[in-house]
Amino acid sequence: MDLRYEAFCFADPLFFDEQRRSDTEEDEFAAALPLPRAGWHEGNKGTWRMLAPDDVILPGQGWKIHVSACLGNAETVLATVYEYCVQRRIAFKHLRTKTVLLARNSKYAPRDSSGKLITIYPADDEALTQVLAELSDQLAGQPGAYILSDLRYGDGPLYVRYGGFAEQWVEMDGTRVLAVTKPDGTLVPDRRTPTFTVPEWVDLPECLAPHLAARKGGDPAKFPYRVTSSLHFSNGGGVYRATRLADDHEVVLKEARPHAGLDRDGVDAVQRLRREHDILRRLSGIEGVPEAYDLFTVWEHHFLSMEYVPGRSLGSWLPRNYPLTRVDSTEQDIVDYTRRALALVERVATLIDQVHERGVVFGDLHPLNIMVDGEADERVSVIDFEMAFAAEETGRPALGAPGFRAPADRTGFDIDAHALAALRLWVFLPLNALLELSPAKLAGLVDSIERRFPLPDSYGDEIRAALTPRGKDVPAPVAHEFDQPEPDWGVVRKSLATAILASATPHRTDRLFPGDIEQFRVGGTCFGYGAAGVLHALDAAGAGRFPEHERWLIDAVHRDPPTRPGFFDGAHGIAHVLENLGHQDEADRLLADAEGLVAQTRDHSFDGGLSGIGLNLLHFAETRRDGGLLTRAVTIGERLAEALAADQEPGDFARAGLLNGWSGPALLFVRLFEHTGDRGWLVDADRALARDLRECVVTDDGSLQVRDRGARTLPYLGIGSAGVALVAEELAAHSPTAECLGSQDELLRACRGEFVIHPNLVLGRMGLLAALAAANRRDPNPEFAASVSLHLSRLAWYAIPYGEDGIALPGNQLLRLSMDLNTGNAGVLLALAATLDGHGRVLPFLGAGYSLTAPVPSP
Repeated sequence: MDLRYEAFCFADPLFFDEQRRSDTEEDEFAAALPLPRAGWHEGNKGTWRMLAPDDVILPGQGWKIHVSACLGNAETVLATVYEYCVQRRIAFKHLRTKTVLLARNSKYAPRDSSGKLITIYPADDEALTQVLAELSDQLAGQPGAYILSDLRYGDGPLYVRYGGFAEQWVEMDGTRVLAVTKPDGTLVPDRRTPTFTVPEWVDLPECLAPHLAARKGGDPAKFPYRVTSSLHFSNGGGVYRATRLADDHEVVLKEARPHAGLDRDGVDAVQRLRREHDILRRLSGIEGVPEAYDLFTVWEHHFLSMEYVPGRSLGSWLPRNYPLTRVDSTEQDIVDYTRRALALVERVATLIDQVHERGVVFGDLHPLNIMVDGEADERVSVIDFEMAFAAEETGRPALGAPGFRAPADRTGFDIDAHALAALRLWVFLPLNALLELSPAKLAGLVDSIERRFPLPDSYGDEIRAALTPRGKDVPAPVAHEFDQPEPDWGVVRKSLATAILASATPHRTDRLFPGDIEQFRVGGTCFGYGAAGVLHALDAAGAGRFPEHERWLIDAVHRDPPTRPGFFDGAHGIAHVLENLGHQDEADRLLADAEGLVAQTRDHSFDGGLSGIGLNLLHFAETRRDGGLLTRAVTIGERLAEALAADQEPGDFARAGLLNGWSGPALLFVRLFEHTGDRGWLVDADRALARDLRECVVTDDGSLQVRDRGARTLPYLGIGSAGVALVAEELAAHSPTAECLGSQDELLRACRGEFVIHPNLVLGRMGLLAALAAANRRDPNPEFAASVSLHLSRLAWYAIPYGEDGIALPGNQLLRLSMDLNTGNAGVLLALAATLDGHGRVLPFLGAGYSLTAPVPSP
């Protein structure tokens, strides 16, 4: 699970979005704080409203003041700061609505920005000292969440951090991040971590010295535990393994931060921790429920120590045991898994019954809160009782896991009954989150598990009865092409494009098509997550040209020029699309403006780095018949070949694959050979793919997958086996004896599993399909063709009607629909066109040299 996504689910029930303007004036902070009449200007950037005097010129960076507040005192704090800054002509910004404040302080919001309601920009250290002294008096006693990235000034809601005032960017570990400038002019990352740090060249202002001393002056002797490891972090606090100093007894410590980690009712982590302590005391003695030991406070943070529960979560147990992810699973394996999963779920149900006997509703049952231990899964426990409550109480949990949280029509023990039914479905097809997007998916998902697993006769009926929405207003299922035994893939492709066009929001300036949350980091125009990639997919898949949307893209890059040079995340990808759509002058301008950024780039990746830029320069060299552009692409290739020689040892985090690994440079090397005839480039391509192969491990089903921190392995296109295999197929067209091709069978084996959590192109099913289809074109193989057909047929799992005759697919985490190229409809549309039309051009620079030699059968 990627916890960042939850904060982008507040604003819209169908698409990821930032919480910007509210439907009610009462929620808008600006309604009571108008722009000063003269000499001021304002602007909106994302969730922030910016206010600044016309005659104030701020430095590019410096000490900024953050002001924290709670939901209950936000208007008071903001009004005080507004009046103070307007009178003294000090620039500042504030969150736009109270709902945004709730979202940014919610349990799974990013910890480094939690608590911030206002940012004040003092012009210099003297102004900083004055503002802190005067505002601290005016805001004395006002509560707010502690801002972890900052130094607190006194004991009030003011916090300070050194950072950028103006937006600058620099590359770090292959990603462009916000930057500050060192005295010598070098850009370095503006580190925004959940700890306070000062850049090495910056002196701490004298007014902050006593406050830093106070921060460092805590007495460790007052903490009665020794923390040995961290288990989990959220905006509400951390969970740690620890030993009790008094007797070395191993425990779990749960931390709660005041005013932080809010649920949808505004309840903070401290209130939930106290409730968890009381509930655990009430349940004391039940085997499988941890014992609560101690509830205590150190400094301002609250802690609960409790019994350590051994084992792994059910969420980790399933991917290690689920047979449909393996290509070699037999029918007996499926029978054995069915027996094991049924027994495990019944143990959970028995334990929940014991909890109910004590008059407690668990309230938050889902796979990450269930621990499994023992060789035969004989020990089952449930953890995390912060949403539990006494059955006699009214009310409902205000937090919950997507796909498991009960609808509003369930109360009391029925809340847990709903979650148990969801668990019974999940252990056989873990796609529950789809039910929140479309409750009508229930029938199809249950039908799928009944066909695939030897379940008891009544098993599916019990799930349907428990999970079917109640009431008269439940919408009837909407039929679509995937409901047909033999879908017409031409109709499917048209339906995907129809949904994309129906989702367009040309009235917005930040994005045209809804997509992944990365839109709000890299912008809504780029190739991977923005309008450029969607328009490319529609055109390349034969769905048409849309001049009004092309105009939106051009206007958007004029209004907010790309700050990254890369192909998927910046200027080169947008320029590529505009060039192909006939807007050559606009493409030229983007490339020219990006030259300085390209010169700073050291990242080798196809995603945002040099290989994607080099491939695009080759493309422009062809369209423009420009030898100078070819020379620039060759120079980039030479830089990458030198970098490859120095980068031989894999790191801890997975990067191998098409977008982030050395497979991207390998693709550039292949294309450079095609342009120059120099076979040395093919040697470099083989070496680059061998470098990615060093990040791979053989899994227990014999497939070769990219390892990620020792905790999991990845088969995907962007990061994973499919990306390596796809580029190896491009190399094989020119160098069929390349050494890396010796691993091709094992790489492709990783692409053949029946179950894939996401449908998308970059980190999902369609990337696996693309790699298999490419291999099948080069060397027809009935096993590859059958796997391609299986992947196509399983798209029905995810298909959700959208608009009139449209079909939409969920993005990452399955929490919201997505239309972008990396995670949504656009990428799926491209993969279908590349596979069914036989050309293999699933992305730019791929598949151009192949013709269809082995038609893929319809599923």
